[in-house]
Amino acid sequence: MRDAISYSKILTDEDLMETVPRGSNSYPFHFYNENLAQFDFHCIEWHWHTELEFVYIESGTVTFWIGEKKFDLSAGNGIFINTRILHRFYSPGEAAIPNFLCLPSFLAPQDSFLYQKYILPVISSTLAYQIFRADIPWQAEALSIMKQIIGAQGCASSGELLTASLMQRLWLEIYENVPVSCEESHRKNSASAQARLQMMMQYIQLNYTQDISLEDIADHVGISKSTVLNLFRDHLHITPINYLINYRLNEAALLLTNTEKKIHTVSGEAGFHNVDYFCRVFKKHYHITPTEYRKKKSPG
Repeated sequence: MRDAISYSKILTDEDLMETVPRGSNSYPFHFYNENLAQFDFHCIEWHWHTELEFVYIESGTVTFWIGEKKFDLSAGNGIFINTRILHRFYSPGEAAIPNFLCLPSFLAPQDSFLYQKYILPVISSTLAYQIFRADIPWQAEALSIMKQIIGAQGCASSGELLTASLMQRLWLEIYENVPVSCEESHRKNSASAQARLQMMMQYIQLNYTQDISLEDIADHVGISKSTVLNLFRDHLHITPINYLINYRLNEAALLLTNTEKKIHTVSGEAGFHNVDYFCRVFKKHYHITPTEYRKKKSPG
């Protein structure tokens, strides 16, 4: 059976699509036995992928940002996240979140009747996610199946077959109980908004060492400054300038971890032109100074 793999951070491309390979063409399913405490700052940053994702909160409390929504889920609850949906996870402490992902074609071949009738309507709908809570009967059944899928990953002999069978049962619960809407205009508007957001984030990531204003970001995409603000606030729950500052801080943290460059050099290369300001915002964000952060990350 395929082993569980954990990462200290996820890897994404310029459009925030996750780039870690999962499963195989012949078995497009993968299981992760993760704890958010293993990730940098207890956070899985913004990303999306073509796979369907199911997360079970085994312990702790997790804050989810999915599209325009933000909410907390505690132990015993779970969630389904649809394909190509931008999302982020965070926990202030330990939070065990065994999770599994699969391509929609894992449930049925893409050219099959089953795919066209039972899978395509859900993945092409406006449904971004579905929460599973133990006090709602059908959702309790979905949680039970999720736990069985997690348990099946330890089966050496027939784990793949059991997983495939259970995944179809889990999908049936979603199909029969979750109302989906296929409004073409809503899908197009949502896709357009996410595409613009990704263009702006890519612009920031390519130019973070330069002075970037709200007007620069708006001009790059050809929209108004107010639309830029609304897109960032609605989808990322942050202003574009704060996103820029956070991105610079993340780059500074990488330089502190992976190089021996002086603090003022790190500050400049990360896009901060005043080292005192850099130290202040770094400590406010990470709760330790740049020097303390470097010591904490140093091996040994």
